[in-house]
Amino acid sequence: MKTKKERAAYIDERLEELFPETPVPLDHVNPFTLLIAVLLSAQCTDERVNKVTPALFEKATCPEDMVKLTVDEIEAIVKPCGLAPRKAKAIHRLSEILIEKHGGEVPDNFEDLEELPGVGHKTAGVVLAQSFGIPAFPVDTHIHRLAQQWGLTSGKNVVETEKDLKRCFPKDRWNKLHLQIIFFGRKYCAARQCDGLQCELCQTCFPDRKRARKYKKA
Repeated sequence: MKTKKERAAYIDERLEELFPETPVPLDHVNPFTLLIAVLLSAQCTDERVNKVTPALFEKATCPEDMVKLTVDEIEAIVKPCGLAPRKAKAIHRLSEILIEKHGGEVPDNFEDLEELPGVGHKTAGVVLAQSFGIPAFPVDTHIHRLAQQWGLTSGKNVVETEKDLKRCFPKDRWNKLHLQIIFFGRKYCAARQCDGLQCELCQTCFPDRKRARKYKKA
C-alpha cells in the first residue's frame, strides 16, 4: 500500500470487520458519570476505573449529589486511580460549575466542557462522541502511537495526530473508529507486543518494513 489514502481505507475496513461492536470501555449510566469516569482514567487503566466508580456512583450519579460529598470523601474513594487529591478537587468543583452555569447538565460542546476543572480536549471529545453522538476523534497516547506506526501521521503530539486522522477518515466514522483503534491496540498491537513489524495491520500496511518503528511520544 503506497499511499496514506490506501492504508486508511484498508485500516477502516479491517477494523470494522474485527470490531463491529464498540461498547464504551468505561462503565457509566449517563453523560455525567461518563465525564467522571474519563477524568479518573487519566494515567490509570479503564479496568481499575471500573472497579472504583461503582462505590462513587452509588453515592452520586449527578452533580447535585456529588457536591453533597466532601472533597476528602471523594478522594478516599478514587485513591486507587492515582492523582486522587487533584482528581477529587476537580470532580467536586466541576459538579459545582455544572449546577451554577449549566443547570446540572453536562454541556454538549467543546468550549464549555474544556472550561471544567480536570477536563481536557480528549476527555471532552470522549463525552461528546459517546454521550451525545457528536463527531469527535479523541486521541490518547495509544492512538497517537498506532497512527504513527500505520503511517497516518507524523504528528509530534496528540493535537496534530487528531487533525491528521480526521483528514484520513470520513466524519461519520470518527466516533466508532477511535474505539476500534483502541481495541485493536490492546488486543493485537500493544506497545510491548508490536514494534511495527508484528501485527496484521503493520505487516499489511508496510510489508517491506525491516526495522522496528520508533514513534514520537505525545
